[in-house]
Amino acid sequence: MGFRLVTLNLNGIRSAASKGFLDWAEAAAADCMGVQEVKAQAADVAGRFERVGGLDGHFHFAQKKGYSGVGLYTRHEPSDVVVGFDGGEFDAEGRWIELRFDKPGRKLSIISCYFPSGSSGEERQAAKYRFLDLLQPHLMALKAEREFILVGDVNIAHKEIDLKNWRGNQKNSGFLPEERAWMTRLLDTGVVDVFRRLNPNPEQYTWWSNRGQAWAKNVGWRLDYHLATPALAETARREQIFLAQRFSDHAPLTIDYEFTL
Repeated sequence: MGFRLVTLNLNGIRSAASKGFLDWAEAAAADCMGVQEVKAQAADVAGRFERVGGLDGHFHFAQKKGYSGVGLYTRHEPSDVVVGFDGGEFDAEGRWIELRFDKPGRKLSIISCYFPSGSSGEERQAAKYRFLDLLQPHLMALKAEREFILVGDVNIAHKEIDLKNWRGNQKNSGFLPEERAWMTRLLDTGVVDVFRRLNPNPEQYTWWSNRGQAWAKNVGWRLDYHLATPALAETARREQIFLAQRFSDHAPLTIDYEFTL
């Protein structure tokens, strides 16, 4: 028995549902599925999206309507649910839901996280840097006491291989030197970019702009990640970016691990 973990930025759960997301989730047979950019409130989810693909959902909604929000669907009952991580600016934006599956001799968290985008201008880019500055020590504190896999839309393409037009994007949010350096520092602590461990190939993207012919021409970015502590990362066996159907401007990323909850 293994553990199948999916991450998907929905770009609106109601929108994704109208494009076949619920049927796909049923067929995906995941043990856990992290979703981002739910763009809904508790009342919108109630009675419609609490259970998806046979999995029970836990959510962190943004205060602002139609904005951000994350969820984690699980087949297994967590020992604890942690909603939010900074107690302030970014918790108001609904960016962190963590399910803990602790048992004697093991502490383990699965996290769905939605990093801010800085593409709308300097103000949001500054917020993105504040987020990164808060997140790094938080992840280090977690890593010191437990195993984790963080899945989510990180809004950073780490290396040149991770986006089609890297030369033309060096001054654009998502591929700025400071953002890429942050990711390098995180990986230098031992946290693993699991997809890249399994798949070193170019043109592996999870997001495409709605402008031009980006999807048709595969002019994409790899913005969606599984970031895991080393022992869990070692158990990763298979990865898949699902491209046969579109529910969002992002594609689902599934990784199969050889461990059980």
